Amino acid sequence: MGLSTLTYLFEGEIEHRDSTGAQQIITPGDVGFMTSGSGVTHTERTPKESRNKTKHTLHGYQIWVALPIAKEEMNPRFDFYPKEAIPTWEKNNVKMKLVAGNAFGKSSPLQGYSPLFMVDIFAKEETTLQLGGQVKGEIAFVIVKGSIKTQDQRVEAGQMLISKTDDACEICLEKHTQILLFGGKPLPEERILMWNFVSHNKERLLKAKEGWKNKKFPKVPNDNTYIPFPELKNK
Repeated sequence: MGLSTLTYLFEGEIEHRDSTGAQQIITPGDVGFMTSGSGVTHTERTPKESRNKTKHTLHGYQIWVALPIAKEEMNPRFDFYPKEAIPTWEKNNVKMKLVAGNAFGKSSPLQGYSPLFMVDIFAKEETTLQLGGQVKGEIAFVIVKGSIKTQDQRVEAGQMLISKTDDACEICLEKHTQILLFGGKPLPEERILMWNFVSHNKERLLKAKEGWKNKKFPKVPNDNTYIPFPELKNK
């Protein structure tokens, strides 16, 4: 409730199903964008044909994006963008894929509901990447593999670096480094997170909690699984 989830894979595949009736297998390079709005239920599972394999590697990221107040109660929906629809280009031995939003003078078909960006960047050689004027808002650097250097700080694979402004003008990527660059303009109001629910209004979150506990949310077609609301215990 109150958010969108952006799913982007590097390896493996997952089958997304939700209460809007959407059913989609997401593979590396594809983008799944589920908007919960007023409320949605969903599952993300290994596709049946892959479950009997001795090894199944899944590597990717799912970014939660809070909805603007005017969209918090919108009808839920699922949007899918195959890898072929994602803008891809190469310059100075750096390959880029614009997963979402606007960056580097280009636009992705996935725009979302607030100013944002996500770029998959792979450096074939050691490269200094200029960011000044290329992205707007807060920036997160997720190092998928390799390492980066910025402002005398070295950040290795599996870590994330966050800049609260878009003043970070350049980063140095070592050879064969891959990063996800994502962020955007922050929403003007504070958001509250309660389990899988997001809202600017605490009372709305409590209402959603009771609705979930009483199984009032829509169901995924032909799926009766249910995860109880996690209750915090006082120590």
